[in-house]
Amino acid sequence: MEPLTEHRLVSGPVVYGFLRLVRVSRARQEALAASIAEYCRKHELQLSGLFTDRDAAGSSASAAFTGLLDALALPDVYGVVAPAMSHLGPKAIGAERGRQIESTGARLLLVRHPRSMPSTVSRSGSVHRSRSGTTRVVDAKS
Repeated sequence: MEPLTEHRLVSGPVVYGFLRLVRVSRARQEALAASIAEYCRKHELQLSGLFTDRDAAGSSASAAFTGLLDALALPDVYGVVAPAMSHLGPKAIGAERGRQIESTGARLLLVRHPRSMPSTVSRSGSVHRSRSGTTRVVDAKS
């Protein structure tokens, strides 16, 4: 009798991690890398590599990000995992990098969800939520 699928080694979708680490302690660096690894474990993703951007200038074409884009061009890559949107860089650069990731067909998965805009209550009592920016972020909750 064949074992059930749950009892076989099955690799999950391939993802790459991305960290932007400028002036952070070694402990913080290790904690962020561990959070990406744990996120992948929980969501059954195969973490194939971790790209670390240490460019303090925050240019959109850092060596780490260029390497990430090269890795996303490989066949069967599902996406990129980052601790938060801020790891893609300052707002303008982060938004551009998000568009570049999306243009490869990969998904951007965030360990920490973006903060939602505060709700406002109208006089009629209905709740209106503001929409976030244009970068599409996919949450991989199971």
